[in-house]
Amino acid sequence: MARRYDCNDATDRTTGLREAASAVRRGELVVLPTDTVYGIGADAFSTEGVTDLLDAKGRGRNMPTPVLIGSPNTLHGLVTDFSEQAWELVDAFWPGALTLVAKHQPSLQWDLGDTRGTVAIRMPLHPVAIELLTEVGPMAVSSANLSGHTSPEDCDAAQEMLGDSVSVYLDGGPTPGIVPSSIVDVTGTVPVLLRAGALSVEDLRKVVPDLEVAN
Repeated sequence: MARRYDCNDATDRTTGLREAASAVRRGELVVLPTDTVYGIGADAFSTEGVTDLLDAKGRGRNMPTPVLIGSPNTLHGLVTDFSEQAWELVDAFWPGALTLVAKHQPSLQWDLGDTRGTVAIRMPLHPVAIELLTEVGPMAVSSANLSGHTSPEDCDAAQEMLGDSVSVYLDGGPTPGIVPSSIVDVTGTVPVLLRAGALSVEDLRKVVPDLEVAN
């Protein structure tokens, strides 16, 4: 039976974060609020947890799961060949609605799907998410909806779709925004905008003027 905690109540929030951290460490799934939409997450290094996440969403390995982190410093252990421009984007927009596609360290023991040696990574601007990520480390997190359905703006919508496939629901109220993060590929010599979202081309080019836009 899934457990749900009201993170707007101080006592419930403390209990919920503790229970969510325990669930993640056991390889189970949790739902958490972010600054865009609600996410369903698992320990990024738990192959079983990530597989369960994809199964819960009805999603294939051809759509790898992004990773959320609680601090930019975590990047040092996860990515390689991270350019100066990539760091400038991190400095300007993290925490926030910017996902960066980077080359991951080849030594990492994780399986996020068919990533071809890359990882989509973000630090969300939401206190509940950051507190959980700081406690448990990198999490594989995708929008908390069944594949093909609308991404949830509140915990009710997420729970209605995912039910008991999730161990712990952290209810932070309606999310601040429903526009998805912008996605920039920083694996090459020039950053490439793969998906326009909360951050516009103009916003991004103020930091990296040579940003290209994918066709």
